[in-house]
Amino acid sequence: MDPDAVAKAFVEHYYTTFDANRAGLANLYQEGSMLTFEGQKIQGSQNIVAKLTSLPFQQCQHSITTVDCQPSGPAGGMLVFVSGNLQLSGEQHALKFSQMFHLMPTPQGSFYVLNDVFRLNYA
Repeated sequence: MDPDAVAKAFVEHYYTTFDANRAGLANLYQEGSMLTFEGQKIQGSQNIVAKLTSLPFQQCQHSITTVDCQPSGPAGGMLVFVSGNLQLSGEQHALKFSQMFHLMPTPQGSFYVLNDVFRLNYA
């Protein structure tokens, strides 16, 4: 398993799903998962998806600038750090963002998001 390939595939899947159908992200989180969104901590798959689907915009487009990853711990986890631009529908300028995911393996051989930290980057 190449960690860089896993990270790239995860990032592509996550942001494609976010942009098309945020509710579809539910299966990437579990009840022990935590999202910190602009400083607000949210725990559990249902609560995380409720937060993401209640964001004050309907359509957006992520464009990824960088993806960095590192193996994390003996259980086979991975840290994935993403930076990029977020274009909201009807807005002239894109917003810059950073997001960090701590991915953990599942018994089925895939990964779920244990920790997710999102921040907009203001100039």
